Amino acid sequence: MSIIEGAIRFMHTGFNEHKELFNELKQAQNPHTLFIGCSDSRVVPTLITQTLPGELFVVRNVANIVPKYRLKDEFLATTSAIAYAIIALNVENIVVCGHSNCGGCEAIWHPKKLENMPSVANWLRQLDDVKHEIQNSDAPLEERAWLTERLCILQSLENLRTFPQVKEREEKGELKLFGWHYIIETGEVFSYKNGEFILLNKEQK
Repeated sequence: MSIIEGAIRFMHTGFNEHKELFNELKQAQNPHTLFIGCSDSRVVPTLITQTLPGELFVVRNVANIVPKYRLKDEFLATTSAIAYAIIALNVENIVVCGHSNCGGCEAIWHPKKLENMPSVANWLRQLDDVKHEIQNSDAPLEERAWLTERLCILQSLENLRTFPQVKEREEKGELKLFGWHYIIETGEVFSYKNGEFILLNKEQK
């Protein structure tokens, strides 16, 4: 199906399934969660979380990276979206969701592949600390991909806490942060808790 055919089908059938909901949402949104994920086409936030329109405020970029908080005279897309979700929308949760077979995470190990994509190469420089940590570890080569993806998630969680409003609201118990690792081929979601990634379960609300 083409994207045009999909849009037409949505207008005629898909929209009607949630017509009342869209009518409620026409004036304002009130999402409960900020979902920060990779731009990868295989990662579908609403499908993974089984949520409806209006529940998630979504930020997506290459390798689900959260930069450290900063104020500069430049266009800060991810930083601005995070600030808007926290301050304007007052979300209750923030999920940083990485995934298996992440091309962005893998690319840091193959810089030649990024020679014709200088903007992507520059963006992924934010994972230099992750790369150095793995290089200085005893991790087997076959575990490098998952380790890169998971350390990227943890770094993004750390960087989230450099946002003043995030740190303040988390300390007050008004905001929960989650680090997820989604496995494409199995549908499993591992959540970071108590120093390790464990398969998501009902006790991890």
